[in-house]
Amino acid sequence: MTAVANARVAARGTSSVDLRMTALHANHAPSLHRFLLRLTLGESYLAEDLLQETMLRAWRNIEDVPHGYESERRWLFTAARRIAIDAARARQARPPETGVTDLARLPEADDPIERLIITQTMREALPKVTPAHRAVLIEMYYFGRSTAEAAARLGIPEGTVKSRVHYALRALRAALTLDG
Repeated sequence: MTAVANARVAARGTSSVDLRMTALHANHAPSLHRFLLRLTLGESYLAEDLLQETMLRAWRNIEDVPHGYESERRWLFTAARRIAIDAARARQARPPETGVTDLARLPEADDPIERLIITQTMREALPKVTPAHRAVLIEMYYFGRSTAEAAARLGIPEGTVKSRVHYALRALRAALTLDG
């Protein structure tokens, strides 16, 4: 910038960084957005978030962004691609978001038919697990006792109760899977 241009920028209160970012956004944002839309498979809100993150990275690293239209474009597209990859990895690392459940379709909390089906299923599956596993399951889930209470009633250590519950649930799940 010339001395006259710098004086005008200072007089208006706009810095050279602000001017540079405005020019970067004006010159490259539309094509970056289209590029990010393709990378996000058309998810507009995600492409907009990634574009904003790309521009924020450019602003934070403005001294590293080269001058010249093609050089700026390469830098911005590379940054956008890397940001999109990082975002995709982050989404894979956390569990998927669930949609809103239609509460009208859920059974009532005290649905007698559901209770009857569960009772009958458990009557058929519980005899298929060992007596030690069955005793722990009954103490914990039928009587609702804590690990310490179940251990005291059964006369075994708490760690054994935890272990038996784990293996009992696995055996019960396997018995239910074989039946279903």
